[in-house]
Amino acid sequence: MIHQLAAVDRRAKIGKDVTIEPFTTIAGDVEIGDGTWIGPNVTIMDGARIGKNCRIFPGTVVSAIPQDLKFDGEDTQTIIGDRTTIRECVTINRGTKALGFTKIGSDCLIMATSHIAHDCVLGNNVIIVNGCGIAGHVEIGDYTVMGGLSAVHQFGKIGKHVMISGGTLVRKDIPPFVKVAREPMSYAGINSVGLRRRGFTNDRIFEIQKIYRAVFQMKMNVSQALSFIEKELPPTEDRDEILEFIKNSPRGIVKGYGSGKE
Repeated sequence: MIHQLAAVDRRAKIGKDVTIEPFTTIAGDVEIGDGTWIGPNVTIMDGARIGKNCRIFPGTVVSAIPQDLKFDGEDTQTIIGDRTTIRECVTINRGTKALGFTKIGSDCLIMATSHIAHDCVLGNNVIIVNGCGIAGHVEIGDYTVMGGLSAVHQFGKIGKHVMISGGTLVRKDIPPFVKVAREPMSYAGINSVGLRRRGFTNDRIFEIQKIYRAVFQMKMNVSQALSFIEKELPPTEDRDEILEFIKNSPRGIVKGYGSGKE
């Protein structure tokens, strides 16, 4: 299943039923899981750990050294989960000593020409649409969709089940379950369509809406909103996840629409 015109280092660990197409280069410190397809003209460099049944399309470069002047040749990795698809000309850099790895979860779709920098951590079922730029040390939660040509500032945090409009400049953290759009980026409501697709009940979605109504629409600052939510709304898994995210956001969260305030 390895084409004779592919250059595969004999030290690389290749699983069963892996297909490697012509003109692809695979370095020695690489592991590729069973059933994965590597298209032509792909470059997989040292430190790559690729899961089972992935698909990697032409022109992609996985695990190149970071574009970080502090990088000093340390031994780091790029980890990609099972069943993830990486489309044409994507670049994914390995980690630095700050974290030690860049990680993309399982069942993700990384569309063409996107860039994922060093020390990023993407959850499962994440979709990155064409032409996105994700700077170093960014965290993206499960089931988040990042619209095409969007860009995320370094050290940014994005929660689970978030929908980011195409062309968005993400300068602030985005808490779970919301949509963001406009320039400058602002809150655009609950990602109710995405949540229903993921099996959230109407009652659960309504609870999330009440939480964000306090954060973004009740003319309170963030500290006041958090205090109100803790006192007035019963504790649930979703409530506590939102509160924890906002409390642990050193960059601060996205502003509410029409407020003009971060």
